[in-house]
Amino acid sequence: MAKLHSLEAADESFFRTAPHVYRFPVELSVPPERVWESLTSDGSLADWGLGIKLAWTTPRPFGVGSARRVTMPLGLMTVNERFFLWEEGRRYAFYVESADKPLLNRFAEDYVVEQTPTGSRFTWTIAIEAKPAFRHLVALGGPVNRLAFSQTARAAKRYFAQHPVAV
Repeated sequence: MAKLHSLEAADESFFRTAPHVYRFPVELSVPPERVWESLTSDGSLADWGLGIKLAWTTPRPFGVGSARRVTMPLGLMTVNERFFLWEEGRRYAFYVESADKPLLNRFAEDYVVEQTPTGSRFTWTIAIEAKPAFRHLVALGGPVNRLAFSQTARAAKRYFAQHPVAV
């Protein structure tokens, strides 16, 4: 793997204070337990057809301090994630500890699963702070980032429509 670049740690406040925050709620017609099961599986988001590869690097049971390595589609970037929030069955959040590209200062994601009358709501939040040299690219790329990131919400809807029970 290429040289890793360390990022600053983040906490829950970063989802309110980051220069760029993207939030994607999606209504799903499956119970929250099914969504949570998928989010914490060995395939996790990779199963949703996004071209993401991931490997948990800490053993089960997962919780605060758990870690995983994720490679973005087409190998665009590989990151190491550390979970700082874990509410079993409902929510987890992590920050990127290191990445193989020196673009970011801080990056975090928050996944919330809630019960609704028709199934569940999955809300995915991304918070980004680019390094100074790349801030203009992130700012200019806002609409493109929003479109690219929204693919995860659409993929969740498609995946759970096709796999309402565990595969």
